[in-house]
Amino acid sequence: MAIAIALVVLVVASVLFHFLSPWWATPLASNWKQMDDTLTITLVITGLFFVVINLLVGFIVWRYRHRDGHRAAYQPENPTMELWLVVLTAVGIMALLAPGLIVYADYVRPPRDAMVMEVVGQQWQWAFRFPGKSGRLGTSDARFVTASNPLGLNPDDPHGQDNVIVVGPEVHLPLNRPIKVLLRSKDVLHDFYVPPIRARMNMVPGMVTSFWFTPTQVGKFDILCAQLCGVGHYNMRGHVVVENQAAFDAWLAKQPTFALTMAKTAPPMAAGTAATPETSAASGADLVEQGRALAQSKGCVACHSVDGKPGVGPTWKGLFGSTQTFADGSSAPVDDAFLKTEISDPHARLVKGFGPLMPQLPVTDAELAALSAYIRSLGTGAAATPQAGK
Repeated sequence: MAIAIALVVLVVASVLFHFLSPWWATPLASNWKQMDDTLTITLVITGLFFVVINLLVGFIVWRYRHRDGHRAAYQPENPTMELWLVVLTAVGIMALLAPGLIVYADYVRPPRDAMVMEVVGQQWQWAFRFPGKSGRLGTSDARFVTASNPLGLNPDDPHGQDNVIVVGPEVHLPLNRPIKVLLRSKDVLHDFYVPPIRARMNMVPGMVTSFWFTPTQVGKFDILCAQLCGVGHYNMRGHVVVENQAAFDAWLAKQPTFALTMAKTAPPMAAGTAATPETSAASGADLVEQGRALAQSKGCVACHSVDGKPGVGPTWKGLFGSTQTFADGSSAPVDDAFLKTEISDPHARLVKGFGPLMPQLPVTDAELAALSAYIRSLGTGAAATPQAGK
């Protein structure tokens, strides 16, 4: 009797929790109402089965409970019942799969006039690419990846020269325009997920996956990685900004093309020209801002805090000028040379208390200088305290 009562309480509590729960899906911001409808169908059908089966088991436990003078009949096989169970189960599974398969077939078949956007995932950061005036994306390959070419575009492909490159966590999209999303990963399995748009797809190393959607609401929406991709997974976040076409065009026009990023070099100071305090201060401030942007775009902030809080790697607050002890017992002061070694070859020596978790990222000397300037701006001379893993 106690088991029967427990089953009834379980069913009632589960149904009440569903209707009274404060956790509901985020408001829909795309054309994929079919996703919500498919989920609702699945929840209704599985919910009904959950209620009926548990109440039936509860009734059977109560109706056929042990009583004096009664014994259960022993019947090892019932071919008729087994056949019905197999047939009904197969039909039920097909009925549940059919709506999802229909929606998925449409999900990966974009309209012909869809705008193309490529998403590139890497521990623990996002990057994006759009076709330029040619309307085509250039080819890419892992062997082309360098500090100045982080997406690995083929420099000899003319179709890629005008491609728009967005290395950072935020991307803009036009309102009410179909978007075909191409996805690839540079290292491990990731998943591009924007909950209000109901859009998500695995990003598998070595292949290109795709889906499409049409943004229907103006706003700023979170991008999440929905696959556990390492210790910094929780901080692999970004934003999709949906705006009208004119605002999107203006934003896109400000982004650099692949040809521009490859040609961009720091102009040398003319011989015999002395730097004034004013120009040095201005260039220093610019360098700090460049370092701040690089820390975001390259995913450094996923592991290194800037406020002294514990993280996967050493905090950057007060790091510059402190003395760090390595796993082998040696130590060294944190200066520009120290940071250059640790950033360019993070596994050459390990700071005591931190593991070999930092990925080796391609960085230029200019980027190293900017990152060093940013770390220096966060304070100097604090003692280093181990927190987790490098």
